[in-house]
Amino acid sequence: MNPITAVWPGRPYPRGATWDGEGVNFALFSENAHKVELCIFDDEGRRELQRIELREQTNLIWHCYLPEARPGTLYGYRVHGPYQPEEGHRFNPHKLLLDPYARHIDGSVRWSDALFGYTVGSEHEERSFDRRDSARGMPKCKVIDPAFTWGEDRRPRVPWNDMIIYETHVRGFTMRHPEIPPAMRGKYAGLASAPAIEYLKRLGVTTVELMPVHAFVDDRYLVERGLANYWGYNTIGYFAPEAHYSASGKVAEFKTMVKTLHSAGLEVILDVVYNHTAEGNHRGPTLSFRGVDNACYYRLLPEDRRLYVDYTGCGNTLNMVHPRVLQMIMDSLRYWVTEMHVDGFRFDLASALARELHEVDRLGAFFDILQQDPVLSEVKLIAEPWDLGEGGYQVGNFPVGWSEWNDKYRDTMRAYWKGDGGLIGEFAQRLTGSSDLYRRGGRRPHASINFVSAHDGFTLTDLVSYNRKHNEPNQEGNRDGHDNNLSWNCGVEGPTGDPAVRALRARQQRNLLATLLLSQGVPMLLAGDELGRSQRGNNNAYCQDNELSWIDWQLDEEKRKLLAFTQRIIALRRAHPLFRRRDFYKGHPVRGLEIKDIVWLRPEGGEMSDDEWNQHYARCLGVYLAGEALTETDERGRPVRDQNFLLLFNAHHEPIPFMLPDYGGARWNAQLDTAFEDGLVVDGTFAAGAQYALKGRSLVLLRQLSGAEEAA
Repeated sequence: MNPITAVWPGRPYPRGATWDGEGVNFALFSENAHKVELCIFDDEGRRELQRIELREQTNLIWHCYLPEARPGTLYGYRVHGPYQPEEGHRFNPHKLLLDPYARHIDGSVRWSDALFGYTVGSEHEERSFDRRDSARGMPKCKVIDPAFTWGEDRRPRVPWNDMIIYETHVRGFTMRHPEIPPAMRGKYAGLASAPAIEYLKRLGVTTVELMPVHAFVDDRYLVERGLANYWGYNTIGYFAPEAHYSASGKVAEFKTMVKTLHSAGLEVILDVVYNHTAEGNHRGPTLSFRGVDNACYYRLLPEDRRLYVDYTGCGNTLNMVHPRVLQMIMDSLRYWVTEMHVDGFRFDLASALARELHEVDRLGAFFDILQQDPVLSEVKLIAEPWDLGEGGYQVGNFPVGWSEWNDKYRDTMRAYWKGDGGLIGEFAQRLTGSSDLYRRGGRRPHASINFVSAHDGFTLTDLVSYNRKHNEPNQEGNRDGHDNNLSWNCGVEGPTGDPAVRALRARQQRNLLATLLLSQGVPMLLAGDELGRSQRGNNNAYCQDNELSWIDWQLDEEKRKLLAFTQRIIALRRAHPLFRRRDFYKGHPVRGLEIKDIVWLRPEGGEMSDDEWNQHYARCLGVYLAGEALTETDERGRPVRDQNFLLLFNAHHEPIPFMLPDYGGARWNAQLDTAFEDGLVVDGTFAAGAQYALKGRSLVLLRQLSGAEEAA
């Protein structure tokens, strides 16, 4: 690359490096810097060719325009200013910095002490200033040409109540898939391949939720142990897709993936981490934000500005109070919607984004801006509604327009099917959409994202195979990860050849899957749970980029049966609007019908009384769901109708006969019984008033026959 000779003033917006077809505009915000230098590198990113001082500054944004720069140009910044940690300033021009708005980050961090702004290990480490150049160990920003042929791409816009989310990892989903070409495995191209999409379509999910794809860093301590930050919750670039997931090395590969998934009718939601960055606490490296303007980008302790406010457990918290930081996050979100065409976001530790000062502010600036934004108000927003700070647990408290991961659902369903007592009232609340959490303020059942397992914690198979975590491969002395998993190993810890234990585990998985997919709200399925994926008891596999985390596509008979069962339950949910209502149940007769829209039943056949809800020993109940009482309309205003169903639950280990209710004299057809290994019922029709032999630890679904069916 020839030296750049022409430097024009350029513009302060947009921030980042923007190719306009003739040259590249560079713009970087720094409020407290004294000088900013743009560093241009050779095509391999090894040699710094020249430094260009940005002499123009508008509204605290430093900028220039290089008419000779082209897409593919590798660059970084050196920012000069005070090095006064006690005042919150950590400028160090010896450290090459990534552009916070970089659209592509090329290469990986190569760890050494030179990446730190202070002298690691020195006698007065806190006050030291390291003069070693960090450029050799730093990835470089790359100018991109954003042109892409989207054609007729349209978002599927799946209605909230019709969604079935599949939480997966770009790399782990395809790394072991035998039908995907090796070069595409673990890549965006692999996820967009025909075998991957055909599988997702056959499974029946509607929405793919990708674990973090923003450019991230493998922590130094993990690399030194031979591990990696596999999950990716360690962001360093909010505009750049993680380059290691690209087979082509081009940003366009991500766009192609989204376009291909859209063509198949599948939505794409990103798990995003705007609460903290990869730079860690005051002893962390200087990679980007810290060196650009530490005092602006991070929340600092007022009484000691050397230190960071840490609501995330990751060392730092982004400073949402600062308007330029808030603007960066909003710009990033809009970029992924407008330029990458994604359909929504799941916000990691979302409570941290709502903190104006110290307390979580339910109507914080972030929420206000999102609600009025013409782009972002139209996409799907999902909160992980907690952080690690005081008052950070905010399940049920996010505004209208947001859905939330419902950990109360997770914990209740796990505990109920484990056999814990005193839960049937809580179980009923969670099964019917958690109206106690979400009815107020005009929210609907889809505000509850229901799950029994997620990336963080046991897989479904491990939930029924282990009583305690087994995280030794993480090399943290088994101290990491949650201890309270509400799991039950069915009598044996870990793998076993005992056919009785294996059968019980398979039944428990069917119970949990069927409950999840027949509950009101939006079900979220962890990738691989439908295939019996195990992490061998590791409930915090964040650093395991290996076969422990990757999906195994070699299926034995047990796994094939579990997959077929999952497909069947998903198809049943999608076929019946009763299981994906848009509104909460009312609990009283509708439109003059004699029967309520929902009736809770005890095994003897009568309606549950108030006292019976409080019986600690009770582990069995039924619920009648009146599909003919639906008062909803579809998106075109047409009335929605369905059949009547009966769900029976028995978490007790012994069988309990259940009297089938006599509503209109119609018979009942058994659609599902988890006591059978394939979930199918041999003799499936029963008279009203008859007793159903509800086996121990099982779930049964029955459909009331229509008048026409009875007549036939």
